[in-house]
Order: sequence, then C-alpha cells, then structure tokens
Amino acid sequence: MVLENCKPLKVFHYFELISRIPRGSGNEGRISDWLYAFAKDRGLETFQDEWNNVIIKKPGAHGLENAAPVILQGHMDMVCEKNADTVHDFLKDPLRLVLSGDFISADGTTLGADNGIAVAMILAVLDSGDIAHPPIEALFTADEEAGMSGAANVDCSLFSGRKLINLDSEEEGVFCASCAGGLKTTIKLPIKRSFLPEAFGCFSLRIKGLKGGHSGMEIDKQRANSLHLMGRLLREALKEKDIHAFSVNGGLKTNAIPRESEAILALTQHSYKTAAMLVKKYEEIYKSEYRTNDSDICLELSRVENAKANEASCLAPDALPQVLASDDAEKVADLLVSIPTGVLYMSLDLPGLVETSTNLGVVRTLENHLTFASASRSSVSSRKAALCGRLESLARLAGAEIAHEGEYPEWTYNPDSKLRKKLVELWESTGTTAKIEATHAGLECGLFAEKMPGVDMISLGPNIYGVHSPEERISISSVERVWDFLIACLKIV
Repeated sequence: MVLENCKPLKVFHYFELISRIPRGSGNEGRISDWLYAFAKDRGLETFQDEWNNVIIKKPGAHGLENAAPVILQGHMDMVCEKNADTVHDFLKDPLRLVLSGDFISADGTTLGADNGIAVAMILAVLDSGDIAHPPIEALFTADEEAGMSGAANVDCSLFSGRKLINLDSEEEGVFCASCAGGLKTTIKLPIKRSFLPEAFGCFSLRIKGLKGGHSGMEIDKQRANSLHLMGRLLREALKEKDIHAFSVNGGLKTNAIPRESEAILALTQHSYKTAAMLVKKYEEIYKSEYRTNDSDICLELSRVENAKANEASCLAPDALPQVLASDDAEKVADLLVSIPTGVLYMSLDLPGLVETSTNLGVVRTLENHLTFASASRSSVSSRKAALCGRLESLARLAGAEIAHEGEYPEWTYNPDSKLRKKLVELWESTGTTAKIEATHAGLECGLFAEKMPGVDMISLGPNIYGVHSPEERISISSVERVWDFLIACLKIV
C-alpha cells in the first residue's frame, strides 16, 4: 500500500483500493459492482441501476437518527489520459500511484483524483463508527466525464434529502455555487482516397509536449491545442507539390485539451525536404507564440512503414497505400483551423469567469470519413445554442454531417442558499476567508437542480492540479483539511 501512512488513513485507504479498479468513463461496471458489494457487506441499504449509478443509505449516528438526511455525491469514473511512451491499459491495469512529498500522482497517467477522492471520502463516512452525522444518502454517479448520463438517469425519487454536498471541486476553500451547461458535438466529414505512387514514402508528423488540461477548468490558460496547431501546419504543407496526407488523429477526450496529434504524410525525396523545413519553421513559431504557457511544444517528422500509414487510416495493413484526395485533405486542414477552440466569451457579470468556450478534443481518421469531436460549454443557454448553430453552419459549408449529444444544463446561482451560508460561516470561523465562485466546468449539480427542484447544493473539494492530464496530482494536506471540514459540516447541516 503506497498510501498506508497518508492521513486521513481511511480516506487514502479507499482511494488506493479504488485506484486498482479500472474505471474510465464507459467502463464503470467493476467499480459500480465493488461499491454495491461494499454496502451489502456492511448491511447498508443500497441501489444499483442499469446506468451503473450506486446509491447507499446509512442511518444517522446516535442522537442524529431523526435529523434531515444529507446527500453526499461524487462520480466514480475518471478521464483516461497517458503519455505516449507510457505502457498502460486503462481497461485492465491498476493505476501506479506515486507518492512525492505532499503530493500523490500516477506514473505516466491521469490519477483519477477527479473524482476518486470524493468516492474515497464518502466511503470513509459510510464505513465510520465514530463520526457524528445525520442520515447519509450517498450517490456515486457514472459517466460524468463523457456526458453525465449517470446523473441524467438516476432515479431522484429515491432521495428524501434536500441538501446536497457535491465533492467534485478542485480548489480548497472555494465553494462552487454555479456552473456552466454544455454538450458534445461531432462533425463527420466524408472522404475519398487515391492510390499512392511508388515514388512516395510514408512519414509521421507528430506534435507533442503540450500541457493539455481540463477543457473547462483550464481553458482560460490559453494552452495550445495540438489539433489546431496541426491544422495550421497542414494547411500550409498541403499547398506544396507532392505532399499528401493519409490521416490525422489526435486527442483522447473531448473534455481534455489535446496534448498530442499525429498526421501520416506521403512525401517524395524532394517534398520531404520541404516538409522538414516547414516543421522546423512551425516549431519555432509555436514555441514563440506559447513561450509562457506551453513552452515544451515539440514537432517531429520521421519515416514509417506503409502498414503504419494504413493502420492510422483504418485500412488493412497489407492494402495498397491510399492517401486522402487532395480536396478532402484540404477540407480536413480547413476544419482543424476553423472549428472554434478556446474561450469565446468572458462573463460580464463575474470578472475572470469564462462564459462560453469550446474545445476541439478528438479527431479520428476512419476508412471513409473523419470525425471531429468538440465539447462546448456556456453559462448562458442562448450563447450555447448560438455556438451549436455556428458549428452546424461550418459543417454544412464543408459538406459534413453534424450531431449533438450529451447536453446538460447550467446550474444557476441561488442567492438564498442556507447550506452555502452555513458552510461558509463554518469555514471562516477558523480565520480563513472562503471564496464563493462559479465554475466554467460542467457539474452534475445542474442536472440535480433540474431533477430535484428546491434542493440546496454546494460543491467543494481539496486542491487537485493538472486534472485530465498525466500531470494530475492531489495535495495530501489539503485532503486532510477538507476531510476535517466535511466531518464538521455533517454535525451542523
């Protein structure tokens, strides 16, 4: 046990246990069954639905049996990102935890503290025998990171509590009271192919070394998007004679700013020299543009086998190499630079808050089409609708299909929240100032507000850095302070 001496002991005990269970979005079956078994082993009332959501109810502690129930909520799934040179299968391998001073991280992958630390804290409450708490209704949702389908489908009639503490925030002392709504958009571009003459060779163009990060929490950092950078370079490269493209692939999740991308190119001996000069030129340009916020950008051009080109294009390894038709390759480059990505509008009501943004997160090349998947967010529903219309217009101009899915509502600020007032007063009673903020990230609270009218909610959590990237790490001391605060909260809510 890497974390056996980390305090609070029971919280980190459970965090390490669940870190051994693969739980990427869409692969929550095992962790859901584990949570269900956890409750059954302790004689707690529990429910598990077809969406893998798990609800566990625990009676109030002595003297608080008749108090109003409190809902504690977190999501069980995690974003699965890894470095290109990291060997890790998120479908079956446990996370390799790394302890360094005050921080816990994972070896070359995301840590899953978002939102595994909430799961661990709630489990520690449910497994306690000495914590004073009202009746607890614990909700562990699935698929938060990929579309919030778990929260959207949970049966909220099973809850009697009307106070909900969401443990999915990532900054200690900051109480989140509002969030953006959002959705995922996929543009599907049909493509034609042509055979590659023998005089051409296959080359891999890679963009890597970017910081990436959470497309809601860190979109305002103006970090580079590797797919957008690839589009800028390809747009110029494809103007040159004898430079053709087999495929473009990049990104892993729409809610993670893509750190790496790869284009497989067809080059002659002469066009290789041209491409190499362009790669060098654009690496210098990108390093200059992002010198303060993404200075480790790296571009590489290297020879690959024909089978690699076919594999990246979803063609049989032994098939004759086929490049994208020139017109379609240009459309691909045009879409990479034209699909909006980054901050679109800042809030005029809350200084420093991103109001509307979008992130081109994943591009995939298949045999007969390419897909461009984006995550869009806004705290203003009309702006979100306008952004959808903008993407639809862009798809129509490119001759592509478009589909929207996984829409979730914004969580509107409640100026009269009694729960927020109590928790802020408790936090500030220690002499530390509390911050009340809105977040541009999507929280399940928006769905709960819609499904449980009148529920009083707050979101809080410990310091987590680099979420949705292999740089993710969590502060041990911050977890201990937030845990102590949560236990204090349960005595007064």
